[in-house]
Amino acid sequence: MSNADDLKRQAAAKALDLVEPGMRLGLGTGSTAAHFVDLLGQRVVQGLEVLCVPTSERTRAQAQSRGIPLAEFDALPELDLTVDGTDEFDPHLRLIKGGGGALLREKIVAAASHRMVVITDASKAVARLGRFPLPVEVNRFGLDATRRLILREAARAGCEGPLSLRGGDKGAPFVTDGGHYIIDCAFGAIPAPEDLAARLIAIPGVVEHGLFIGYARAVISAGSQGIEIFGSLG
Repeated sequence: MSNADDLKRQAAAKALDLVEPGMRLGLGTGSTAAHFVDLLGQRVVQGLEVLCVPTSERTRAQAQSRGIPLAEFDALPELDLTVDGTDEFDPHLRLIKGGGGALLREKIVAAASHRMVVITDASKAVARLGRFPLPVEVNRFGLDATRRLILREAARAGCEGPLSLRGGDKGAPFVTDGGHYIIDCAFGAIPAPEDLAARLIAIPGVVEHGLFIGYARAVISAGSQGIEIFGSLG
């Protein structure tokens, strides 16, 4: 296991301490969340009873392979806790997510949870969001028109930088679990995340964006000096 993977697993293990018997959990997507699913699966084998909603088909397959009980989201619309990773977080617990392509389901699940706790390694901490390209999930119809509107509204929010359509297998565009495309916006810095978020979601062709503002209750960050908690785990 690489050092980065070891740090991610340490953060996941800390989050596992928050899980209590009978909880309804949201399971995130990505390399760090995958460590949490693995560790949770070990606890389930030992007798822990939980019921979970995955945020992607990839996470669903992993959870099923670990024997973790899953529920359809419509049958379990309110969750106690969601544990997910992040591509970036700032001092205000604002996040950029969507590097794994699951931002829409991740945000839906986070919004339905009483608590969202983010697990990450210390490299994801930034003073200002935008170092990681911002994913924007878009409808396939009218793609070029939506791209132009994203550029326009981003400029009005003080953001500039190239946009690229995310690629998938064999040169085709990446397609999300919901059947949409993703445009990655390499802004470099986002001076006003709330303003940009409001502008992007108002564009008709935008399904969702990767700015998670007001969702995370806490961030568990693992670094060379140990675990650091931002926000409150309670």
